[in-house]
Amino acid sequence: MLRTVTAGLDGSPESRAAAEWAARESALRSLPLKLVHVWEPVPEPMAQAPLLGAETQQHWTERSEMGVPPAEGWGSIPREAAEGIALRHPGLEVITEQLYGHPADVLPEAAKDADLLVLGSRGLSGPGGFIVGSVGLSVVAHAERPVVLVRALQQAADEHEPDPVGIPSAATPFRPVVLGLDTAHPDETLIAFAFDAALRRETALRVVHAWNPPPYYAYGTPANPALHEALALSAAEDLAKALSPWRTRFPGVETVEVTRYGSPSVHLVDASREASLVVVGRRARRNPVGSHIGHVTHAVLHHATVPVAVVPHD
Repeated sequence: MLRTVTAGLDGSPESRAAAEWAARESALRSLPLKLVHVWEPVPEPMAQAPLLGAETQQHWTERSEMGVPPAEGWGSIPREAAEGIALRHPGLEVITEQLYGHPADVLPEAAKDADLLVLGSRGLSGPGGFIVGSVGLSVVAHAERPVVLVRALQQAADEHEPDPVGIPSAATPFRPVVLGLDTAHPDETLIAFAFDAALRRETALRVVHAWNPPPYYAYGTPANPALHEALALSAAEDLAKALSPWRTRFPGVETVEVTRYGSPSVHLVDASREASLVVVGRRARRNPVGSHIGHVTHAVLHHATVPVAVVPHD
């Protein structure tokens, strides 16, 4: 199968931002970009609505049963997006694919052979964060490949350091890649993805690990600075040990180790403000029921200020 970077496209501003991010990632990986547009069957309430009329209702029903999309405008969304991306990214191979069904089911299947799948998320005004809809959360929870969520209006310059006058520019170096790592379960797939992302961007990798005292220390005990210092040192040693073989494997990647006391999601969201990409993990589960995303990853998806890559692992 042809390896690609795959982006889900529905014509919305957030999906167009995701497609642009995916195009840049395709160039970094020297892979084709595949734009997937999923046409959904008519929703059940609409199919039963008397205002549609008998002929219209029959038309929708027949086409839905056959898996046939409406002809008007069906191919325009991926075609126009592909044409625009080809103009902005000369030499990039762009493939379009039009599928039928529910995006939450179709997109993970469409990206099974992709390096990663890219989706868009809507931004909230102010510091509230970002909206990751039910489709996005479902895809993140069930996709077998890494999924990147890109906020609406995300621009290439946002991932780069400011120029000498303080303005972000795509001509300057990339900001660091941030990896959230649990040293109790340092999965190789997750770490490899983050190091590879930093290497391709020729930037540093900032690895963030948050720690908390064990419950028998945290509750009912007075403040103990010496104990706090010992636990902090132990957390830093665990992080250094987990990353040691990866520093050897990726000698060209500057690695910055950060251990912090407190909430992992809070520290990762804070680190995202100066990052180009945040990488977090999701433990893969075969049970189709439930989201299986994890509370830290869920919080980062909603509140990080840059694209977030969710990497499934065992």
